[in-house]
Amino acid sequence: MDWGSIVGIILGVGGIVAGQVIEGGHITSLLQPAAFVIVFVGTLGAVVLQSGFPVFWRGVKLVRIVFFPPEDDYPQMQTDIGRWSLIAWRDGTLALEGQINQAKHPFVRAGLRYVVDNVDPMKLRNLLEAEIQVYEENEKLPIRIWEAAGGYAPTIGILGAVLGLIHVMENLSDPGRLGSGIAVAFVATIYGVGLANLVFLPISNRLKAWLNREVTKREMLLEAFFGMLMGEHPRMVSERMAIFLPKREGKK
Repeated sequence: MDWGSIVGIILGVGGIVAGQVIEGGHITSLLQPAAFVIVFVGTLGAVVLQSGFPVFWRGVKLVRIVFFPPEDDYPQMQTDIGRWSLIAWRDGTLALEGQINQAKHPFVRAGLRYVVDNVDPMKLRNLLEAEIQVYEENEKLPIRIWEAAGGYAPTIGILGAVLGLIHVMENLSDPGRLGSGIAVAFVATIYGVGLANLVFLPISNRLKAWLNREVTKREMLLEAFFGMLMGEHPRMVSERMAIFLPKREGKK
């Protein structure tokens, strides 16, 4: 589990609650079920309408990456590529055929198959670049639901505030009901802005960073497979991989 994500949410929400207490307010005044329903359900509906349910559900499942990020497999990948490039340079690309079924990643299996089949190096580059582009576009769609939620939530919070003010205006003759209407009006705005900036947009940015790392990983593999087909020395293949290491570190 990524405890930094948990701590971040606690600090964000805790800061708002602490500020409310320091100002002399009550925590219970921030708990308005009506405002939460307006903002959360309204945002949910807008995002589903925009993206469609399959993409929305895929985006929801991606949240696990924020709190349970996958293990860093770059060291193992470097070891595997070093072994593959040595086999290809020493014994020929056909000797890599036994490595295909051992590879768990579909992109790795595809790359090794192209190397074993001894396809034209430029054709391999074009094929794998197309696969990377399709993968990136497919993964961007579910990630965008969180960015969209971050855009809709504040606006729907303002809508909740307007509904609360309408409720106030309808009950001007009953002072006892004015307080609840005003509370919903202002708390709805807090919920909208708070959910957008403390939850939705941070999740979107974390998932974008994860996708960038995955794309970089595939680009690195592409260069390694290209080098193998070109008959390059394993040291040269390693140097091709090293080009991507600073890029990878910058996206952490």
